[in-house]
Amino acid sequence: MLLASCTAANAGEIRSTIVDSVQLTVDGPMVQSRRIGSQYSVSGTNINVTTLGGLTIGSNTAPPALTDGSYAVNTAGQAFTFSESATVGDVAVTTQSSLSSGGRIDTPNIYGDTTQYQGGTPGSLAGTLTTAGVPTVTAGGSGTTAIGQRTVELSVFQ
Repeated sequence: MLLASCTAANAGEIRSTIVDSVQLTVDGPMVQSRRIGSQYSVSGTNINVTTLGGLTIGSNTAPPALTDGSYAVNTAGQAFTFSESATVGDVAVTTQSSLSSGGRIDTPNIYGDTTQYQGGTPGSLAGTLTTAGVPTVTAGGSGTTAIGQRTVELSVFQ
């Protein structure tokens, strides 16, 4: 009777997985440029304005130009303040330079607010996978990334 109540042995399953990988990346070039607008301001106290300065109207091919103003102290011997400032904005660029054979932007068109990144240089960037062991990577030039990874998984099921 005792033998009848025992359950049969379950062999189960064992699974082993090994994954090797190498990832090599060379960053591309980038230019981010934002046009700045034109502005002019003048302020003051005890100032006599003969001619107010300012900006001319620009066009698609030419920026605005600064025009001179004519200012003088209104009451001689009295305190005065005067401030004049101008920013001449960007002209629209209608074409952007193409990439050179090295993956760089040779002569980018830039505006007043620009961030430029030249991109990576592969140099000696390399990665190797072998059946004998862990992946190996060799560093490249600036703007590159090399990642070698080995993942080992062991699963036991009943």
